[in-house]
Amino acid sequence: MPADRIAVRSDLGDVVPYGAPQLDVPVRLNTNETPYPPPPAFFEQLTKRLVDLDLHRYPDRRAWALRTALGDRFGLPPERVWAAKGSNEILLQVLQAYGGPGRRLLLFRPGYSMYPLLARATLTTTVEVDLDSQLRLDPITARGAVEVYDPDLVFVASPNNPTGIPFTLDAVRALHDGSRALVLLDEAYVEFASCAGDVSAVGLLDELPRLVVCRTFSKAWRLAGARLGYLLAHKWVIDDLRKVRLPYHIDAMVQVAGLVALELADEVTAHIAELARERERLRDAMSAVDGVAVYESAANFLLFRTGVEDLFDRLLARGVLVRDFSRAPRLAGCLRVTVGTPDENDAFLAALKEALGGP
Repeated sequence: MPADRIAVRSDLGDVVPYGAPQLDVPVRLNTNETPYPPPPAFFEQLTKRLVDLDLHRYPDRRAWALRTALGDRFGLPPERVWAAKGSNEILLQVLQAYGGPGRRLLLFRPGYSMYPLLARATLTTTVEVDLDSQLRLDPITARGAVEVYDPDLVFVASPNNPTGIPFTLDAVRALHDGSRALVLLDEAYVEFASCAGDVSAVGLLDELPRLVVCRTFSKAWRLAGARLGYLLAHKWVIDDLRKVRLPYHIDAMVQVAGLVALELADEVTAHIAELARERERLRDAMSAVDGVAVYESAANFLLFRTGVEDLFDRLLARGVLVRDFSRAPRLAGCLRVTVGTPDENDAFLAALKEALGGP
């Protein structure tokens, strides 16, 4: 008799699917979305453009107009730009092209939890190195890690997730120059850094031939629901990614949404300065609460540590949802809160003080 089902791959048997809780609560601050929707002008232009789409036809397989517009923004030709359905798909494509059996990916802890999951899915071996006691990556540690492990790939996020701490460009150079690896710098949150020009590695692309920079429209560009990410690299990287991408992998509507966002870039990203100010206000207020230690952040979230084991549940009971990292390596007792609107942040602060028994 045929079996009712077949078993998942043995190496995936213990994998817990990625996903932050999506709960119906008054204040949801757990997934680093921007709390403000795109401006009305974005929707006006998007609506006008959508009605002219030939949705009975496949979209532009190359996403050429979108890649050209992105390239114009960074002074690169479209042949050096790639786009996909969110930066996570780009990470997967990079692992499909350069990872796999017999290939090694170097990661740093703590880091983005999707990296090891994507590596397992692509049968890529993962090695992890701890950040320093301040959860930073110094050039000496970076160079030592690539010398010891001789990776094929290095994934590192700056500002880092879940800490929000940016890494120096000297550390990026050390990863690249000390190895033969493709170094992927994930800049999903870089627009929130007050000195983004000093944090971003885009300016190093011509200097470092094996560096690639990955970004997203989900955070600072307010388009998490559209699922659009992009990669800046040398042409040979783009040529290789085309070998593993699915046919027509970016739908026509998402391509148009990206184009409209780029055309209205000043308006779409006008909220960033306000969010950065609100982040600092929130950080100062949290730091003033007894028993709360808050990490530096250049992103749109704050990682904080307390000695209260059930703080996540206490906050949830008060209608505030944050992200629980208390069981992640090196993050015992840590939670992460996304910077929301002033009202959402005030509600979180009130719930935090109440949950900790403060005034």
